[in-house]
Amino acid sequence: MDAAIATKSLDKVYGKKDDRLVALDNINLSIKAGESIAIVGKSGSGKSTLMHILALLDEPTKGVVTVNGVDVSSLSEKQVDLLRNKSFGFVFQQFFLNGNETVLDNVILPLKIAKVGRRERHKRGLEVLKAVDLAEKANAKALNLSGGQKQRACIARALINNPNVIFADEPTGNLDSTTGGKIEELLFKLNREKKITLIIVTHDPDLAKQCDRQINIKDGHLAERKNS
Repeated sequence: MDAAIATKSLDKVYGKKDDRLVALDNINLSIKAGESIAIVGKSGSGKSTLMHILALLDEPTKGVVTVNGVDVSSLSEKQVDLLRNKSFGFVFQQFFLNGNETVLDNVILPLKIAKVGRRERHKRGLEVLKAVDLAEKANAKALNLSGGQKQRACIARALINNPNVIFADEPTGNLDSTTGGKIEELLFKLNREKKITLIIVTHDPDLAKQCDRQINIKDGHLAERKNS
């Protein structure tokens, strides 16, 4: 069985000659479908760069990224965009919600991009809001939500296309510990019950320990360990 996402001999280099910065060096990684992975490391270690390449938001300087066994470099830009929109969901520390739009309109934005019809967009939007216990806020403006509610709205948006993989970049970084714990519980529930592959970038060791594996990045190099 092919890995959900894998890399082979992956490098990412910024700049040239004297200004050359090696952000990632010879990263070989295989992530199984349904796994939960924590990418950890100090600021500047390369962990966010790795996540962006795994999520097809950036391209490596050298090496191969495969999604379900398909070499992404063999795809056109349009095919990559379609794959990312269809297969991946994103939850970021910054909520990236349009405060003057309703919660429902924020959540269904990926479906608009995918040109899904209005009736189907609204149906699926209400379904995912119900899944994150936010259905009663569907018609509220996003700016009126609490921090925890905004993050649940982001998770609903990540779920709208029934993704195989959710990328979460410091998903609890802007939340208090109680609210953050509820968001963590929701993410791992989706991982367990829907078998969604969960890839989390975090500084939080307690959050990382909840994952199946930790991918430690130090100065662009990889070391990993399984959590007990």
